[in-house]
Amino acid sequence: MRILGGRDRIGRFVAVPVGLLAAGALIAHPVLPGGSLLPTFLPWLGLSVPLLLALAVWRRSGIALAAALFPLVAWLALFGGHLLPAGEPEPDLVAVQHNVSDENPDVPGTVRTLLAAGPDLVALEEVTPQALPAYRAAFPAAYPHHTVQGTVALWSRYPLAGAAPLDIRPAGLGPDWNRGLRAVARTPLGDVAVYVVHLPSVRPGSGGLDADRRDDSARRLGAALGAEPLDRVILLGDLNATTKDRGLEPVTARLGTAESGFAFSWPAALPVARIDHVLARSLTVTSVRALPRTGSDHLPVVARLRW
Repeated sequence: MRILGGRDRIGRFVAVPVGLLAAGALIAHPVLPGGSLLPTFLPWLGLSVPLLLALAVWRRSGIALAAALFPLVAWLALFGGHLLPAGEPEPDLVAVQHNVSDENPDVPGTVRTLLAAGPDLVALEEVTPQALPAYRAAFPAAYPHHTVQGTVALWSRYPLAGAAPLDIRPAGLGPDWNRGLRAVARTPLGDVAVYVVHLPSVRPGSGGLDADRRDDSARRLGAALGAEPLDRVILLGDLNATTKDRGLEPVTARLGTAESGFAFSWPAALPVARIDHVLARSLTVTSVRALPRTGSDHLPVVARLRW
């Protein structure tokens, strides 16, 4: 079969524009319009590569084959690290993050799934007052310390000090909207400020996806992180965005996470994006992976951290 060589219309007028468009979106996504939609599905632009390769073989097109290199190189530059084995050392801390859903029908089973990862810290969102007694009953004696502020909660193996609500409420919402907390975990290696947050959802609007409230909440969270007196910080939460989303820059400019593993967490039935995160400052998140499905519409994620 002769693949290379030849001038063909399919290669020039289909493969090259598709390859350049996909590569351009990958490279220039920080400045392109598209709000939260493009960053959410950014990894999936890599599917253009096998499509272009299939077209190259089908049409015996060298031009289509060359066009596949554009998105391939761009995708590897952004996400190639996710394909490498972590090779991580033993963690100093293990943290689990999960939006448990306010309609979760199986609280005990959910908690068992989370604890199977052996976490030191467990952060939950959408904990309703009605479900709270069931969560308290489901956590064993190995997690004697916990705090609940509004609909977010934190369980810990280690003592928690100074637990209090964290005001990340976007403009226009009343005082009953409480989806953030801060506490200090007294770990054997030292104190860590632990934040648990649930940023507002991105909603369809007349002008596309409406992320104003989410972005406002992210700015308030970023300001709180900037004012945090402790050096070591862990943030766990449903941020309703991927770390590539420009709306999270006030947060991601201050904290980092693992570059290996996609750990898609939403939607649970067919995960396409990681919107549940564990980020840290002055600790290294060495890996993040998704856990098995629970009664929630999100998958839990577990992170391993080094001091």
